Amino acid sequence: MTKADRDAGTEIARLIDIMAQLRDPQAGCPWDIEQDFASIAPYTIEEAHEVADAIDRQAWNELPGELGDLLLQVVFHAQMADEKGMFDFADCAAAVSNKLVFRHPHIFGNESRDKSAEQQVKDWEAIKAVERAGKAERGTLDGVALGLPALTRAVKLQNRAARVGFDWPGPADVLDKIGEETAELVEARDSLGPEALEEEFGDLLFVMANLARHLKIDPEQALRRANAKFTRRFQAIEAALAEQGRRPEDSDLAEMDRLWDQAKAAE
Repeated sequence: MTKADRDAGTEIARLIDIMAQLRDPQAGCPWDIEQDFASIAPYTIEEAHEVADAIDRQAWNELPGELGDLLLQVVFHAQMADEKGMFDFADCAAAVSNKLVFRHPHIFGNESRDKSAEQQVKDWEAIKAVERAGKAERGTLDGVALGLPALTRAVKLQNRAARVGFDWPGPADVLDKIGEETAELVEARDSLGPEALEEEFGDLLFVMANLARHLKIDPEQALRRANAKFTRRFQAIEAALAEQGRRPEDSDLAEMDRLWDQAKAAE
């Protein structure tokens, strides 16, 4: 089937039908039938990360498949909800469409599009505040999802607090706080127990996330790229040793450091 032979609506309807068949109590797949919201949620998070990974690697040929896997998660949750009489896929699509229209009055309403990006951000936050009020979210930090990756959630919590003035003036102040938290971590390591050590380490990570926010860096993306760099360079160490018929455990730290530096220089 060529691209001209299909359309999005048809393919989405086909996907919904397939999911319904997989969940059919008599003729469906046993694994799919056994799943519930809680068991599928980790897969939903994993698929979102795989989308981000494909984008980070600029693997554009993989992206349609990864986005399809993420779409499947939405369809899976909607099918389970439909079976319980809670909502269905159409409700999900309608909810996000309505939200987009409501949040863009300068496009779908009577407001002028002639406004600065800064003003649009302020308007956006005002609109979201109205939405949160409708959900009985009264606190500044209400509605920041618990299931987010910890670094991402830290930044979102800090952004919320910053909106009401609870924030450091600039990166220099955050760097000073990092020095303070580092000293407290060293003290905990030397004189306190494992729980206190973990707490101080968490405080340091939280402030590092705040520094990323002030520097306009996505800490999750920065760490993903650091992970990729480490993987790339360590694999170069393994490849260099393999040429000699050896493995990392046959080497020592001094040699692997030298090979690391070679891999770094080659980049």
